[in-house]
Amino acid sequence: MRALPLLSLLLGSCMTVPALAANSSPEASEWLSKLAQAEQKQSYQGAFVYERNGSFSSHDIWHRVHDGKVSERLLQLDGTAQEIVRVDGKVQCIGGALASGVSDLPDAAPRMLDPLKLMSWYDLALAGKSRVAGRDAVIVTLTPRDQHRYAFELHLDSKTGLPLRSLMLNDKGQLLERFQMTRLDTDDLPTDADLKASAACKPVERVASTKTEAVAGWRSDWLPPGFELINSAVRRDPSRNSTVSSLMYDDGLARFSVFLEPVTEDASADVRTQLGPTSAVSRRLNTPKGKVMVTVVGEIPLGTAERVALSMRPQDAQARQ
Repeated sequence: MRALPLLSLLLGSCMTVPALAANSSPEASEWLSKLAQAEQKQSYQGAFVYERNGSFSSHDIWHRVHDGKVSERLLQLDGTAQEIVRVDGKVQCIGGALASGVSDLPDAAPRMLDPLKLMSWYDLALAGKSRVAGRDAVIVTLTPRDQHRYAFELHLDSKTGLPLRSLMLNDKGQLLERFQMTRLDTDDLPTDADLKASAACKPVERVASTKTEAVAGWRSDWLPPGFELINSAVRRDPSRNSTVSSLMYDDGLARFSVFLEPVTEDASADVRTQLGPTSAVSRRLNTPKGKVMVTVVGEIPLGTAERVALSMRPQDAQARQ
């Protein structure tokens, strides 16, 4: 799962984790472990609000764990109904405006928080207590050790460890994204009917995961420390009669994706934009494989996304063996 350029970095980080962990709170680590376990073992239903870039939306959520399978349905309550159904982190169908332009999605494992890993890139701390959605909460902060990721403030339910509020902050302490439960019910568990997708929820075609070396054909000369390649795929875009390669990277908390597509001289212009915590950078590169448009999209600062885009290089067959 790890990209080859990260091998020396990862070996080095294994040697330094104890020293880095000394700057983090053991209690905070324990609460993150409780959060990770709760999302895989605790069924619930409720409602939450989501804020990004000054815009708010409200949602209902049903989350059920049964026979080791995690099923989840989210329904947006504002404006045109939008819906997502996921099983074990994989999107099964999308409804409403969210379905526009979505034809397939690559398989990717759901995020599993690993406090020991996160201690290498974030300082973990307890920051007090709060009350959210009528429930007592413990506040855990994750402060990044570098400029390539954002800070988080998590308010975890004191009883279950489930997230009641999550704030994502930039290096100036400005709010980029807010998730906040307004109702959480862990007693009245979701039924089959609650989790059933509506007729408007359109099934998503799966793009099966395959070995990185077999599909990617690309590598990055530079990655933010701690980010690992967790998925790669190649798909055909019939509308453009071209092939799009995609790679997904993860540091255990944040994710970003890289898309590479052959282009011609009259291709679209470069793009550099940010919406809330999500950066999007597109750059045209001249490579031995010809001209390509590299697009980086994800939960990383704009400058980091641009550096990743400019670092992409073809991976020749010999190097992949």
